Amino acid sequence: MTTNENTNYAPEHTPRLQWAKAAPEVYKAMIKLNAAAEQGLDPTIAELVKIRASQLNHCALCLDMHTKDALAAGESVERIIQLSAWEESAHFYTAKELAALELTEAITVLTDGFVPDDVYEKAAKQFDEAELAHLIATITVINAWNRFGVTTRGVPGHYTAGMYK
Repeated sequence: MTTNENTNYAPEHTPRLQWAKAAPEVYKAMIKLNAAAEQGLDPTIAELVKIRASQLNHCALCLDMHTKDALAAGESVERIIQLSAWEESAHFYTAKELAALELTEAITVLTDGFVPDDVYEKAAKQFDEAELAHLIATITVINAWNRFGVTTRGVPGHYTAGMYK
């Protein structure tokens, strides 16, 4: 993280567990699952849903990673900022992106109930069957990554765009 020498920021927390080192086979499987999930999915949509799910799950590590990757890929700062209020900022996104974001919220916040039929149907109208399957997989995988990051207290601020590609 870049900081001003004269600013007293809170101290950086330490991770609870280096889970990728403690369970390397799980980590390798997640990397493969992540790559398979995103095949054929528009990379812009993939990053937008990863950022939105990470916001909902409060995963600072994943927010750090995916905002940096999105910016490096040419995404605008404005669209990334507006993701937390995408419903009020719908005019920043395409119909396809909006359907993906709505589906992301429904899948991520399952404690609110099932994925509503109307949300699923909107996504099904915007994505062909293979794209929709990969979108659902990408949303599911980022939720798993978020749970690893939040549970083990992954530390944001040290990622460089494309570092793990």
